[in-house]
Amino acid sequence: MQVTIEITRQQVEKIFGLDEYWCQCVAWSTTGTQKSQKAYIRIAYLRKNFEEEPQGKEVALDQEVLLHCHPPEGVPQAEVEWQRNEDVLDPLSDPNFFITPDNNLVIKKARLLDTGNYTCVAKNIVARRKSNSATVLVYVDGGWSEWSKWSACGADCSMWRSRECSQPSPGTGGKDCQGLDLQSMNCTSEQCPQTVSGAEDVALYVGMVAVALCLTLLLIVVVLVYRRKKEGLDADVADSSILTTGFQPMGIKPSKPGVWAPRPRRPPHSKNSHLLTIQPDLTTTTTSYQGTLRSRHDTAGKFSMTNGPLLDPLPNGSHTLHNGKLNSDTTEFVSRLSTQTYFKTLPRDVANTSYGTFNFLGGRLTIPNTGISLLIPPEAIPRGKIYEIYLTVQRKEDLRLPLAGCQTLLSPIVSCGPPGVVLSRPVILSMDHCFDACLDNWAVRLNKQNYEGAWEDVLLMGEELVSEPYYCQLEAETCRLFTEQLGTFALVGESLHMGAAKRLRLVLFSDAYCSTLEYNIRVYCMDDTQDVFKEVMQMERQLGGRLIDEPHVLLFKDSYHNLRLSIHDMPQAHWRSKLLAGYQEIPFYHIWNGSQRYLHCTFTLERLSLSTCELTCQLCVWQVEGEGQSFALDFNIAKDTRGLDSEFLLMDSNATALAGPSAFQIPYLIRQKICGSLDAPCPNGADWRMLAQRLKLERHMSFFASKASPTSVILDLWEAQHFHSGNINQLATVMADIGKQEAMIFLVSDGEC
Repeated sequence: MQVTIEITRQQVEKIFGLDEYWCQCVAWSTTGTQKSQKAYIRIAYLRKNFEEEPQGKEVALDQEVLLHCHPPEGVPQAEVEWQRNEDVLDPLSDPNFFITPDNNLVIKKARLLDTGNYTCVAKNIVARRKSNSATVLVYVDGGWSEWSKWSACGADCSMWRSRECSQPSPGTGGKDCQGLDLQSMNCTSEQCPQTVSGAEDVALYVGMVAVALCLTLLLIVVVLVYRRKKEGLDADVADSSILTTGFQPMGIKPSKPGVWAPRPRRPPHSKNSHLLTIQPDLTTTTTSYQGTLRSRHDTAGKFSMTNGPLLDPLPNGSHTLHNGKLNSDTTEFVSRLSTQTYFKTLPRDVANTSYGTFNFLGGRLTIPNTGISLLIPPEAIPRGKIYEIYLTVQRKEDLRLPLAGCQTLLSPIVSCGPPGVVLSRPVILSMDHCFDACLDNWAVRLNKQNYEGAWEDVLLMGEELVSEPYYCQLEAETCRLFTEQLGTFALVGESLHMGAAKRLRLVLFSDAYCSTLEYNIRVYCMDDTQDVFKEVMQMERQLGGRLIDEPHVLLFKDSYHNLRLSIHDMPQAHWRSKLLAGYQEIPFYHIWNGSQRYLHCTFTLERLSLSTCELTCQLCVWQVEGEGQSFALDFNIAKDTRGLDSEFLLMDSNATALAGPSAFQIPYLIRQKICGSLDAPCPNGADWRMLAQRLKLERHMSFFASKASPTSVILDLWEAQHFHSGNINQLATVMADIGKQEAMIFLVSDGEC
C-alpha cells in the first residue's frame, strides 16, 4: 500500500509559521501501530546579498590571482560557480583555474587571455544570485632589447647606438621601459672625418639672415594692422554689458514733482543708444533694491514688472532683461526644442514640463503638485551667459530604468537640462521619495543617464564625497540633490534586510454617478510621491471618478509577502459583494519592482434596489504578516462629493518659472551681506557653522566647508526647503541668536523685508 498527502504552505504557516516542521506516516491495525521516521521540512530561501564579493585587481603577467567569494546565506546551502565574461569556468578543462573548498577562485599564472570580468554565481532550488563583476586586468611591463652596434663616426665627430622597448612590449596598461633608447659618444680624432668650410657654408648663413629679416618685417605689418582695426572698433562699439554683467529694469521710479533732473545725452550715430542708460553692474546699483527692501510678494509698488518673457527681442539684435514671471507657453517650447539633438528624450507631456530663461541672478523651476523643483542659485550661471533651462518628470512607460535583482525605484525619474551647460556652483533638484528614509535598512543609489542613454550609479547615499559633483540631502519625504551637471536622475534602492519598507499611498475612488445596480470602488496602491498621486487624480477625473476618503499611507516591507484587500460589514439587506473569494491579492513583486506605475483593485458591489443610496462598509488593506490600514466608509452614492479631491490636489497658483530676485525669499543684497559676515571663521563660533547647527544641517558640515562660500550653500538649501512655507522672520531670529546685526534688516514694519 502506498499513501501520499499534499500539504500547502498556507496550511503550515497558520500553525508553525516560517519555522521548520516534520511529517510522519503512522500505520495501525488490530495488531498494533507502526510509525515511520520523521521527515523534517524547512522553508528554502537564498538571501540577496553576498557576504563577500570578488574585488577587481591589476596583476602582472604570470602572477597568481586570488578572488574571494562568500555566497549569501541560504537553505539548502548555495552552490557556487565562477564566470568570466558570462562564460562558466571549468577547472577540469583549464587547469590554470582552481576553485578552493571555500568557493574562492585561484588563477595560478595570469595570462593575457585571463583579462576580463569575473562573477561569482550562487544558486540553490529557490533562486540564483550574481555578485558584482570584478575586473581582472593582466598587464605586461615593457623590457629593453639588446643595444645595437655603434654607428660610424659622423661629421659632428659623434657616433650612436639604439635599443627598443620590445622584449616584451608593454601591454594592457603595463609600464613603459625606463631609461634611454639612444646613446651617443664622441669619436677619437683619428676616426673623426676632416671637413673644410667652403662656399656652401656661406650660402647657408646668408639664407638664414634673409629669412630673419622677412619675418621681422611681417611682424611689424601685422601689429600695425591690428592696432588700426582695434581703434576703429573702439569708436563704434556699443555698451553690451546688460548681457554680460547684469541688468536694471527699465521702469524707473519717477522723480518728485517740481524737481528738475538732467536728461542723459545720447551719443550721435547710435541706433540703440537708449541702452546706454542701463546700469551694467547689479552689484553696484539697481532700482530693484533702492529704498525699503520688500519681499518678493510685494514688488509692484517699487518698479513696473513685465509679465512677458525673460528675453524680449529688440531692434538690431539687442536684448533687454526683465525680472519676474516667465512665459508659460510650454507647448511652443517643447515643439521648438524637439528639433535639437540633445532634446530627443524630452517627453511631449507639456503638463509636466517647466522651462525658463535665466542669467547669473538665478531663478526657480517648479512642476505644480509633484514636489519637483529646480533651484538655480545666484551666480550658478556664469556672468555673461544666458541659459534656457527645462525641468520635466518622465513617465515610467516613456523611459525604462533597468532594475537588477531586488532593486526598486524610490523616486520619480526627473530630467533637467540641457545637459552639458557650464555651471559655476551647484543647483538644487528637489523630488519626493517613497522609502522609510532609514539608510540602515537601505542601500540607496543615485542613478544618472549618460549621453548614450545608459544608466550609471553616480552616488551611494550616506557615503557622499565632497569632491564629487553630486551631493544629497535626505529628508523624511524629499531628496534634495546638489549637482553641478544637469541630466536625468532617479533614486534606486536595494533593501539590506526585511525591515526595509516602502511607503504606499492607498487611495479610494468610486463612480461619481451611478444609475445601475452595480457600484464600483477602486483601490489604488501607488508609490507615496506627489507626481503619481497627481497622475491618478487626473486620470480619475477623465473617467468621471470621485475621491471617497482621505488617502492612507502603508509601510510595505521587503518580506516577500503579498498585499491583500477585503471589504466587510456591508448591510446585507441592501448590498452584497460580487467578489467570489474572501479577499483580493496583489503579488509582492508587482509592487516592489515598481514596473507598473499605479496598481489598483476593483470591488464590484450590487445594491438590491435602485432606491438604496447609503453605503457603509469597512475596507481593509494589509500586507500578510505586516502592517495594515482600514477605511471606514459611510457616504451617499447619489451625491457628488468632488470637492474632496480639490483638497488634496490644489493647483499651484505660483508661476512654474521665476527668474531673478522674485524667485527667492532672501533679497540679493541682504544675502551678500549675510555671506560676507558668516563666511569668515569666528573665534567664538558665530559663523556659518552655527547657522548650520541652528537650521539642523550639521550633518553636512564637511560638504559646506568644501565650498568657497559655505553660507551661500546653506542659504540655497534653506530657499529650496522653504519656498512656499518659509518664514523669513524665523531666519532673522536665527541670525539674531548668532549675534549678527545684519539680521535686523529683515525685521521691518508691516511684515516687509
